[in-house]
Amino acid sequence: MKEQVETRALKEGRYVIIDDEPCVIKNIAKSKPGKHGSAKARIDAIGIFDNQKRSIVQPVTTKVYVPVVKRKSGQVLTISQNSVQLMDMADYGTLDVPITEEDRTKLVVGKEAPYLVVMGKTKMDMR
Repeated sequence: MKEQVETRALKEGRYVIIDDEPCVIKNIAKSKPGKHGSAKARIDAIGIFDNQKRSIVQPVTTKVYVPVVKRKSGQVLTISQNSVQLMDMADYGTLDVPITEEDRTKLVVGKEAPYLVVMGKTKMDMR
């Protein structure tokens, strides 16, 4: 799911969709309007799922898409080599979420762990 907002409404730490990939905004630089043009904004962001750096430059009145990010919590059922099986604490459904090596060391079977649901994909939210 995604919403449409103007570029001027974006803030650092929020989310934006660049190249059909949900990203976290790391930096926004806005220029002043010139003699013959409108104000521009440069947005630097990092992909949530692939950690690639992306940037766009566009007028501040341009509309962009913002993903709807849902933060959920789930109980860890099993931990395998590259994924973890979670039971959602809201609807008690199970799902498999891919994990990294450092996430695996933080997870404990039987404890709750936070995760994100963005545009139909899931990711662990280990901070």
